[in-house]
Amino acid sequence: MYAIITENDESAWADETGILYHFPKRYLKYLEPGTHVIYYKGSLKNKSFSKNRLSDAPHYFAIAKIGKTYPDKESNKNDFFATITDFIPFEEAVLAKDDSNYLEIIPDSRKSNYWRDGVRAIDDETYHLIISRVTPNKVSEKKTAYTSDETVGKFQDSLESFSEGKKSKRYVTTYERNPKYRKQAIAIHGNSCAACGFNFGSFYGEYAEGFIHVHHIVPVSEFEAPKHIDPESDLIPLCANCHSVVHRKKDKTLSILEIRNLIADNST
Repeated sequence: MYAIITENDESAWADETGILYHFPKRYLKYLEPGTHVIYYKGSLKNKSFSKNRLSDAPHYFAIAKIGKTYPDKESNKNDFFATITDFIPFEEAVLAKDDSNYLEIIPDSRKSNYWRDGVRAIDDETYHLIISRVTPNKVSEKKTAYTSDETVGKFQDSLESFSEGKKSKRYVTTYERNPKYRKQAIAIHGNSCAACGFNFGSFYGEYAEGFIHVHHIVPVSEFEAPKHIDPESDLIPLCANCHSVVHRKKDKTLSILEIRNLIADNST
């Protein structure tokens, strides 16, 4: 399946390009897991956003795939969001209109309102036509250029479990600290501790809103090579205390069930 997904300069949703994409339920049928998508921006309406775009004109600016889709728990309109994988940005815009012709096929019945749809299903011919307009060597070699959260990252460097004498592996902390996976995991699971329920924002107020550690469920000693991360099944939010206890003994990583049992056994 192939689709166009529109990214507006100003939006009510807190989307992050190449990480998360929110959309109304009516588009769910177009954004099944594995769907190849092309990112699109319409005409520039606010000049202050010009520096963040490849062109002021309507254009395509990246390709990606839909990871998984989930109901948006923060929405009262039954909206959804998708995780984004395989994001590759263009270095130059592909204009939506080539001379007098649009690259997308607009049905006669939709000529007056076609561009109102934020998500548009396209066929493979249209998808490859748009991709063919990408200037050679103008697709970024890096899928994304993420930076680490140094404060959380340095702390989590010590939160690794390993078996004595085994070759050192650092895949887990690398994945835990990747803001892409972190943000996807929080969007899916929320930002309360999965073990004890602690929420930093509720306890400390707005200053700490959204803060949480993200724990990799699979112990580092079981990693033989870098692997694809599924933020739904591989990552889980934990508060700093629970995260520390999970990794307290370097030869054992507690499961979420084990730490929940510890809490239950000692809460009476």
